[in-house]
Amino acid sequence: MEYKNELKKNISKNYLFTFLKEFDLTHGIWMIYLASKGLSLTELGLVEAIFHITSFTMEIPTGAVADIWGRKASRICGRIGKLISAFILIYSNSFLWFAIGFIVTALSYNLESGAGEALVYDSLKEIGEEKKYMKISGVNEVIMQATQFCGLLLGGFLSKFSYTYAYGVTILVSLFSIIQAFSFKEPDIKMEIDEKRFETFKNQVSESFKIIAGNKKLGFLIVFSQAIFMFNTSIFFYFQNYLLSKGISKGNIGIILAIASLVAAITATQAYKIDKKVGERVIILLLPLIIAICIWGVALSKFYYVFFILINSIESIIFIAVSDYTNKLIPSNKRATILSMGSMIFSLYMIIIFPLIGKLGDEYSLQFAFQVLAIIASIMAMINIIVLELNKKVKKK
Repeated sequence: MEYKNELKKNISKNYLFTFLKEFDLTHGIWMIYLASKGLSLTELGLVEAIFHITSFTMEIPTGAVADIWGRKASRICGRIGKLISAFILIYSNSFLWFAIGFIVTALSYNLESGAGEALVYDSLKEIGEEKKYMKISGVNEVIMQATQFCGLLLGGFLSKFSYTYAYGVTILVSLFSIIQAFSFKEPDIKMEIDEKRFETFKNQVSESFKIIAGNKKLGFLIVFSQAIFMFNTSIFFYFQNYLLSKGISKGNIGIILAIASLVAAITATQAYKIDKKVGERVIILLLPLIIAICIWGVALSKFYYVFFILINSIESIIFIAVSDYTNKLIPSNKRATILSMGSMIFSLYMIIIFPLIGKLGDEYSLQFAFQVLAIIASIMAMINIIVLELNKKVKKK
């Protein structure tokens, strides 16, 4: 009974952890900060590509670490990595050291990416309440977006005086998050640990691959969702410099980004209701198309900030809904590894797309780069519709 009570407390503890993890004052200013250090749009694209190359190569190992050695341990190491990376970035003055900082940042994200979601879902599963996951995920998304709202506002405000202030607060909060991460109770996931650790790791990865290969729906959901997240992330980060090119001040950039997070937080509270009303098929079929239309709006409309806000809101619905769809298809002892494989797909997308946007932004303009991104999003949305329709016809036969 005490064990189950401790697992139940993981949910509220995770809300606090999410607040501390997402209270990052550098999230909305890092591209402007690095640009102020002399980096071009192409170099900004390259450091982000280095981040995702690291993520691509380390996602599966860190996911397996979380499954084999514990989600709690993985989270603690992730937060320590975030703390170290913040110190590196604030004291760096060269592309090389910025690249090293982003490598460490990537490792910190890798250690958290599959571990946090797996810890929450398996805590619920152990106490027989996994059906509540989508609702709890929605609350978590609200906390995340609301916290980002505050962080973006405060980060934009402090950056007007000194970027060091924003990074200093982030370092302090990271220290608190490390301490708080020790309070989680590890779910009792039955893992057969081989005496040879490498064999255990190898088996974990190969068996996880087999699960994805043997479940077409799971594979599709991973590829589909990570593409959506790639579009949102690319727009979000380059949008900082795009607004700056429009003559908008750093403080006002923070306000615009914060409003987007606030609206996304409000939308997140309704995600499970939207899912119940329209169903899985509508969410997967139509929302990517709407996102593609919104990217065109960012690239071509004078109301670019409105379309940017819409993209963030739709992405929050997809994140919560697809997370639930995906977790239902994954066995507990492979959850962190498979979720990390999803993040690896995201990194692969970003390695290709993010530097491309930076290069196009330098050679032509960010507006032109966003138009290219809109074309890619439109093509992928149409492919998504065609695949789903063909699959529907096959099932009917």
